[in-house]
Amino acid sequence: MKDKSTDAVGRNKKFEVKKTVDLTEGSILKKLILFSLPVMIGNLLQQFYNIVDTIVVGKYLGKDALAAVGSAYTIMILITSVIIGLCMGSSVFFSMKFGQKDYQGIRQSFFISFVSILVVTVALNAIAYALLGALIKLLNIPAEIQSAFCQYMLVIFAGIFATFLYNIFANLLRAVGNSTIPLIFLAVSAVTNVALDLLFILYFKWGVIGVAAATVIAQYLSAIGIALYYFIGCGNLRVRRADMKWDKGVFKNISRLSALTCIQQSIMNFGILMVQGLVNSFGTAVMAAFAAGVKIDTLAYSPVQDFGNAFSSFVAQNYGAEKRERVKKGVKTAGLMVICFCAIISLAVCLLARQLMTVFVDAEEIQVIAIGVKYLRIEGACYVGIGLLFMLYGYYRAINKPAMSIVLTVISLGVRVALAYILTYCTAIGEVGIWMAIPIGWALADMVGIIYGLVKK
Repeated sequence: MKDKSTDAVGRNKKFEVKKTVDLTEGSILKKLILFSLPVMIGNLLQQFYNIVDTIVVGKYLGKDALAAVGSAYTIMILITSVIIGLCMGSSVFFSMKFGQKDYQGIRQSFFISFVSILVVTVALNAIAYALLGALIKLLNIPAEIQSAFCQYMLVIFAGIFATFLYNIFANLLRAVGNSTIPLIFLAVSAVTNVALDLLFILYFKWGVIGVAAATVIAQYLSAIGIALYYFIGCGNLRVRRADMKWDKGVFKNISRLSALTCIQQSIMNFGILMVQGLVNSFGTAVMAAFAAGVKIDTLAYSPVQDFGNAFSSFVAQNYGAEKRERVKKGVKTAGLMVICFCAIISLAVCLLARQLMTVFVDAEEIQVIAIGVKYLRIEGACYVGIGLLFMLYGYYRAINKPAMSIVLTVISLGVRVALAYILTYCTAIGEVGIWMAIPIGWALADMVGIIYGLVKK
């Protein structure tokens, strides 16, 4: 039986959900833009955490520290991708329930998701600390930066719980069309991160420990802030005692979506981790260039990644409301938006590659800058590939086919890793083989995803 507040939306102000956006009605282009912009800006701010760390480390602590933090970043992406993947998978289910206007279903599924992902988060945190030594060997961390690497990781691992807390609430709000509130808390957090970075590095001289501490404190600020907003201002999204029931059917549906999304995210980032190990085998100059280049790369295409997640909410709401024709129109509109955006960003990165590298690396590090420029120009020309791939990931999650996202990820990352090792060891092009393998993997995955969608129409 549905909760009474389900039918009271719009009539009973006591239970009104604030600032939600119904993506099943109105102009598709306008709704996609209004909903996705805060999501994109929010993730840009999240990337800003890492960008500031990289700039401060590269400029004030040197290339060895930059190499250590760059390798640590890869590990943290892998660990947090599990949590973020679980939260993203759950949000698809929330969006479907919102499309059906089933608020009691949203609350109960949120309770089940919160408890389940919390258990996973605690386990991951414990495993991360326990396996720190093994990670050093896995990533081929050079002896001269192992100390800095360990210091950074011991502090940064403390932010794993904050990652869970922020993402579980942020994904709930985005699922019901509220993409503004998560942005606000990230903005406050980003400003705090910048201030603390400068304070801990330049004034207290804490080195890489200060960089990690600034990030963790900023993460908890946004996590606690969005949690308080949920409990104080979310009306009929707030879980009540009657919603705290463990429904096996709901758990099964959420688990399938969450687990497959988590696997997809983890495979993607495990592949990146394997590439990082290969990069590390070329020495600290390539490591430092890759660390800076990846930050620029990620910042450049993160808007289309976030657009893919926002697009997923659009599709899921309309899929739940059984508006299939609107989904088809949305796919065409979103595809054109992604292609146009990626073309502009590709041109900008290719033209400004050297200037972008000098933001992160001292101008005297000529070798590091040259390697980074080559990386960016190879990647930068191909952003449309990763843009369409993120869109395909979001689409298949939203139409209840998350397994297809895994298939595309395996194709993309499998080709990327295999080609990277083949080209670097079987040719004379060195680390350039790693850079070339990446867009080839994107292109093949895009082809499979588009063909599958057309065939299964």
